[in-house]
Amino acid sequence: MFDSFEFSRGTLCISLRNQIIIAVMKRAIPFGEQVDISSDDSDVDDVKPDLDIDHVINTKFVIQQPLNEFSEDELIRTSQMYQEYMQKLPVPSHHGSVIPFTSWMGLAASLKRLYGQPLHYLTNIQMKQWDQVRIGTHDEDVPLDTIVHPCKAEATIWAIEEVNRCTCSHLYLAKLWQTNPRHHTFIDPIVPKLQTLSK
Repeated sequence: MFDSFEFSRGTLCISLRNQIIIAVMKRAIPFGEQVDISSDDSDVDDVKPDLDIDHVINTKFVIQQPLNEFSEDELIRTSQMYQEYMQKLPVPSHHGSVIPFTSWMGLAASLKRLYGQPLHYLTNIQMKQWDQVRIGTHDEDVPLDTIVHPCKAEATIWAIEEVNRCTCSHLYLAKLWQTNPRHHTFIDPIVPKLQTLSK
């Protein structure tokens, strides 16, 4: 079994029998953000690799282990840790304010920022699917908040989130992750500090 685990800024650290495994959960660059690419080679000579860091990384850590190299047991353990972590997060009971939005994924991103909480992997997948089903409709370009009231939309997301946090099987997650090598793009890097809640 694993000794400990920690989620931090898009990174899952697992300590397993005194061996540390780091899985870096990379996120795609959000649509609309500018990326500068230069073909100028003038700065190439200025770049010097840090051999000490490379040595530490190569000898102590397994970084970005490809999904097909994870054993089924490792995927199951990782999904179990993820699901247990998500179950500990309380769904916000008070909703902040009316949030204008144009897409489900946009509203989900706003909720994550507003409440400082991640959304479950399955909730993020659902938001993407709901945005995709609008493609090709006559009102595809109409902001979604003019079709669905923002309060109802937010309540819907939190209801789905509660179901996914409370009822999702880690075995089901492991199967999904095994078939989707880019599953980490739908795992949020937001890590609120868990507080002991009085019952």
